[in-house]
Amino acid sequence: MKRASRIRFGHLPLGAALFGLVLLAPALAVAQEFPNKAIKLIVPFPAGGPNDIIARVVGQRMSEILKQPIVIDNRGGAGGILGTDMVAKSDPDGYTIGVTSAGALAISFSLQEKVPYDSAKNLQAITLVATVPELLVVATNVPANNLKDLIAMAKAKPGTMNFASSGPGSMPHLAGEMFKITAGIDITHVPYRGAAPAVNDLLAQQVQMVFLDLPVLLPQVTAGKLKPIAVATSKRVPSLPDVPTTAEAGMPEVQAENWYGMVAAAGTPPAIVAKLHSAAVEAMRSSDVKEKLAAQGATLVGNSPEEFGAFIKSEIEKWAKVVKAANIKIN
Repeated sequence: MKRASRIRFGHLPLGAALFGLVLLAPALAVAQEFPNKAIKLIVPFPAGGPNDIIARVVGQRMSEILKQPIVIDNRGGAGGILGTDMVAKSDPDGYTIGVTSAGALAISFSLQEKVPYDSAKNLQAITLVATVPELLVVATNVPANNLKDLIAMAKAKPGTMNFASSGPGSMPHLAGEMFKITAGIDITHVPYRGAAPAVNDLLAQQVQMVFLDLPVLLPQVTAGKLKPIAVATSKRVPSLPDVPTTAEAGMPEVQAENWYGMVAAAGTPPAIVAKLHSAAVEAMRSSDVKEKLAAQGATLVGNSPEEFGAFIKSEIEKWAKVVKAANIKIN
């Protein structure tokens, strides 16, 4: 009896392992076959903007790597929330993914009373695709040529200078508020509906300064129509090598980069996430992708899903502090 008992219990681990393999087999088969049809890549902004351009360039190369079409689906609305929510509510099979923004994945949670998804619970991070630095520029009639002079001007006439943004709660808005708080100056926020009208009024000298994504401002800076003051990063950017960073100008706390990351629905099988991640990183390492996105002022990243998930969490916490300190409220 004892021997029979030992045989029976001795086989339990093997039985459990076999049972586990039976359960795992369908998932492994699906992962091995993936992808066997077109993948939808949701961009939660209109065509032509930086989010759209980055998604299209990377998506096209991923399509070649995965040997399946990747179809761009622009679903703008609510600052990227609408399209990102579509990814969160999609089937977790890897056939619907998104490349979305810092605003939709991090900033919105401290600005909106209710966001219909949780970045950690409802979305699977795949990789941080690219970062785009915020550049501080001033109108040509502003006599300041560096950050120190600009701060001195603002302190000499509190409440008389203003800064534009591409909209309430946008990265440029929060960058301006971060600058305002850190410098201890009184400047007024003037929100616009997008970057283009903000730049137009800056060129017309209706406003004094603005933080915006570097690619948006680069043509006007290169043409001498706007004066660059500082780039809000820790390292200088190749497209403007003579423009100091905010860190070099004595304000290392003022760090603002827009960023765009790839996500899928939570619950997407790890093997499929790994395939998407591998294809995305390989795409970003392609020389043609690097060249095209360097022209947009973007720095490609390609970190792991775990690293990207941790980064999103840190960005939520970082911008929540700025929103609270600046008492920003979005109706």
